Amino acid sequence: MSQSSVPDFAELLRGARRTAVHLEMRDRYGVGDEAEEIEQFARTGEITLDPTASWWPEWLGLVKETLARGVVMRRARIVSEPVTDYIRWEHAVTPLNLDAGEQVRWLPRRHASDIALPGNDFWLIDGRLAMFHFFTGDGDWADPGFEFTEDPAAVRLCASAFEAVWERGTPHEKYTV
Repeated sequence: MSQSSVPDFAELLRGARRTAVHLEMRDRYGVGDEAEEIEQFARTGEITLDPTASWWPEWLGLVKETLARGVVMRRARIVSEPVTDYIRWEHAVTPLNLDAGEQVRWLPRRHASDIALPGNDFWLIDGRLAMFHFFTGDGDWADPGFEFTEDPAAVRLCASAFEAVWERGTPHEKYTV
């Protein structure tokens, strides 16, 4: 897919018809739009579960819009244990994702050793299009920050990896950090 024909993420998700799955495999992300909330959480241990705060309204609105079309959205996270402060924050704010209708599971990294995983986090749309995310060592967006592929082998790897992680993962409500 050429860069000029690549949709932005919202457009991509709006094009989903059946499924949108996301696999996250980092223990720390350092993207700017979360920095203030994470810093506050690290200092105080407090979170804000206000769906109208920060960048949440845009994301949660997109999730609800996607689900209203009958698309199933699932997110799986592979994490090291004990978890990092970032993962502790992510776990604490996940109820916002759940309230919007996403399904979320967690898999301790030690249980993923025999799963063939892509080298990067990804979104897989309708089992046909993968969007890989690229991050710097510090967890911020790399340049470029993403790449799309419809390559059947890459899509199969993503689908297989996600389903294996999902099957072994613990639903958010039962996973403790």
